[in-house]
Amino acid sequence: MASVPSAPVPDHRTLFGHPRGLFVLFFAELWERFSFYGMRAILVLFLTKHFLFTEEPAYAIYGAYTSMVYIGPIIGGYLADKFLGARKAVLAGGILITIGHALLALLEGPRGEQGAALQGFYLGLAFIIVGTGFLKANISVLVGGLYPRDDVRRDGAFSIFYMGINAGAFVGPIVVGILGETVGWGWGFGVAGIGMALGLMVFVLFGRELRGVGEPPEPAALARRTGLGLSTEWLIYLGALVGVAVSWYLVGSQGAVGTLLIVASIVTIGYILWTAVARLPRQERDRIFAALFLIALCPLFWALFEQTGSSLNLYTDQAVDRTFLGWAIPASVFQSVNPFFIITLAPIFGALWVKLGRRGLEPSAPFKFGIGLILVGAGFFALILGAPAQGLTPALFVILLYAFHSAAELCFSPIGLSSMTRLSVKSMTGLMMGTWFLATAAGNFLAGLIAQATGGEGAGSAQVLEVYGRIGWFAMGIGVVVLLVAPLVNKLMHLDTLGVEDEHALAGDTAIGEPAAAGVRTEGEKKPGY
Repeated sequence: MASVPSAPVPDHRTLFGHPRGLFVLFFAELWERFSFYGMRAILVLFLTKHFLFTEEPAYAIYGAYTSMVYIGPIIGGYLADKFLGARKAVLAGGILITIGHALLALLEGPRGEQGAALQGFYLGLAFIIVGTGFLKANISVLVGGLYPRDDVRRDGAFSIFYMGINAGAFVGPIVVGILGETVGWGWGFGVAGIGMALGLMVFVLFGRELRGVGEPPEPAALARRTGLGLSTEWLIYLGALVGVAVSWYLVGSQGAVGTLLIVASIVTIGYILWTAVARLPRQERDRIFAALFLIALCPLFWALFEQTGSSLNLYTDQAVDRTFLGWAIPASVFQSVNPFFIITLAPIFGALWVKLGRRGLEPSAPFKFGIGLILVGAGFFALILGAPAQGLTPALFVILLYAFHSAAELCFSPIGLSSMTRLSVKSMTGLMMGTWFLATAAGNFLAGLIAQATGGEGAGSAQVLEVYGRIGWFAMGIGVVVLLVAPLVNKLMHLDTLGVEDEHALAGDTAIGEPAAAGVRTEGEKKPGY
């Protein structure tokens, strides 16, 4: 049996009632999201205005890239669980992402040229894809590792962390978008890379505040030499470069990405189900089933939500009145509206959940998911009802759509992240978080297909709105069904015993049935919710 890693060093120093390590992760993720969302805001515009792609292939590339960004955490989560630990994985991911942005900035090429410059562009995306695979799942695992499973501060911590994500996502499209669209695309990609480098600096300089969370499970095994003469750690890094080469091929071959998603989903979900049935005690098994139910809702939510960077981005560019005080606001800047609402609404939602929780009235995670699906569908109707029969759509109605989608996101994404770390067993936490992002990848791939359904060149805004109406009704219908089954799913979560049984143990381990580890204090029995 693998040796059990030592517990994190107890640290009672807090900031605003939370461990100080939370705010290290907050700022590291802020800068990483600055780079990611800033680059994402100009990606489709760059493809259509610089490489002169038509809309449909641009949407296909966008869908392939954004979905692959979320496939990587499956492998990155597994490698962190078994070998690297979350901290080393996050550091390696940040370095790869920085290299990717540098390539995008330096290999722009002449306008309209789709030869070597386009392949260089794909290579930059490939580095970002693999780097995000190492970073994305594992930085969330670090947040969860700062708290016991039954700590009432967990959902609040993830809401704070989510504010860091959205602070970066708010500033990124403004800075990167304005520089990219008005000064030069390379300037936009370059400043995105600088943002990622700043995130790395924060993580390295203040990493001591994590107090042992995310260390390698077996440091000796990680340093052991392999048959190639490299340590296990450096063999993993070499494998990451091989992953870059594979990703470089896949970005330019979008059809293969759909097949990869299907295969990865079957293998991953199959492994999780086998582990849950064969190795876990009943309550832990039920929690895994509940987590998989939440994961199954991800593709629909993100397929609708992620129209932001593709079809909605070009709709804003072509069919929205963006003039303000005589200045035509770049379309990419509108992608900062969603994170603005997240930043302003997150404290309200966080306080609301806490207040309801103290009264035993807080909605359960599946119930919140149902609300989120209804809101994301309703957001499209805010745009549809405000669009005139002829002429440009007032920008107010695009902003209103983002308001609905932001409220939906707060009912969905931070709750999902918290649920994955709460419901999974310790040896599978990174894998479960990676599976969450795999489902998100499927949603991004479906988002590309939906965007292509809005029409090719010259299809017009009417077809875009017609597609939005159909998917809006569908999402709201599924949301109502989720509200109805939420009490049944919530029973599978066994929230009332999270602080009683041994934390994250697998069936067959000696710890099964023993009391919770010393020093893990139950903050109070949780209400089942509804």
